[in-house]
Order: sequence, then structure tokens, then C-alpha cells
Amino acid sequence: MDGFTFNNLFETKGIEYLIVILFLSLLIPFWIILNKKATVARKIQEALGVLTSQVLRIPQGLFYNKNHTWAHLEQSGTARVGVDDFLLRVVGDVSVTNLKLPGERFRKGDLMAEIAQKNKRLRIFAPISGEIVYTNNAVKEGSGWLNEDPYSKGWFYEVKPTNWKKETSTFLLAEEATQWITNELIRFKDFLNTSLSNHSLGPAMVALQEGGELRMNPLADLQPEIWEDFQKEFLD
Repeated sequence: MDGFTFNNLFETKGIEYLIVILFLSLLIPFWIILNKKATVARKIQEALGVLTSQVLRIPQGLFYNKNHTWAHLEQSGTARVGVDDFLLRVVGDVSVTNLKLPGERFRKGDLMAEIAQKNKRLRIFAPISGEIVYTNNAVKEGSGWLNEDPYSKGWFYEVKPTNWKKETSTFLLAEEATQWITNELIRFKDFLNTSLSNHSLGPAMVALQEGGELRMNPLADLQPEIWEDFQKEFLD
């Protein structure tokens, strides 16, 4: 017919599009399967009470300080701060005390709160400097938000930072943070053996599973002396 042009799909870029579509059709299900396996593995380890790096929640967009606090700069210009999942998985259920009020200020390294379990306490130091805009009082009201999700629900404060760029320059992000947390678990095992030995409390079997894996919340049943050692080694 006049004015009609026929293009063979396989003589144009159509074959390239088909290859891309085929590749994606194979890749997407594979990616979903991998993520499901990772989620299932994490749930199994949680159910078994095993503390591994796969169990820990490590959001990739946060700035992690090496005293196990974190900061996240919001679009509004304020920053949320809190404690990381490693700390909470190690100590178990805790209450938050000595929260500061909106309008108060702290400098990086100042005491910003304490977490407590019975007669045992840990001091939490501010990762950044700034003025408190909002205090998340829900974390001290027994709502369980802190342990449920320390990042989206269990943060401590919203702060107007005064020196964000400089103070977060040494913080850890993304894959670097994930690797650091993994190394912290290894270091924590060595810490347990040393601390228990120093206090003549025997081997760390109370905090370990058969096979040497860490139990979930290994500090929960240990003495205040071990908590103080943990404070000095991991939080100060």
C-alpha cells in the first residue's frame, strides 16, 4: 500500500528491548526470592533467640556514631537522634529516664538520657550539638516503641543542630555502618569473656547459645558491674 512502511522488529532495536524485558523478568523474581530468604532467615534467628548481624536493623540513610547513637537530618532542617538497634538487642527491654525538655541545649558528648533495667543503667551521650525542638516522651511511657523500632518510633529528640557538618564528618553511613556493627558483635563476644573473667563470674555461657552464638539480650541477666564495663567499652 502507498505510504505504508513495514519495519521488521528483529531488524531494528526491538530485539534489544526484548532482551532487556527478558532480563528483567528473570532478575526481579530472583531479587524478590533473595529478599524473602533474608527476611525468613532473620525471623528464624529472632525466634531462636540468636543475636547476629542479620537480625539487627541498620537503616542505610542514618549517620551512626561509634557510641551507638545515630542522627538523621530531616527535610525541615532539624535532626532526630536516638540509640541504635545493636544497643537495644544487647540490653533487652529498658526504660528511658532523664530526658531533657524542649528548649534545652546540649553539646556533642553531653549526657542526653539514660536507659535503665531494674537497678542497672547506661548513660547515653549526645551525638551532635543543638537545641531540642521536640522530646519524644512516648519512649519513657512504656509503649514499647523504643525496642519496636528505635529509628522511626523510638528516637529521643528532634534537635536544631548547630554544627552538623563538622560533628558528623566521622560518622558511619550505609555499608560502612553495616560492617562496623558486624565487627561490634565480634568485639562484644570478646568483651563478655574478658569482663566476666575480671569480675570472677565464670565463662560467658549465660550469654551464649550452644555453638558460641550470642543469645538475644545477653546483658539482660548480667550484673551491674558488667553493664558498667559495657558503658566504658562501647558507649563512653
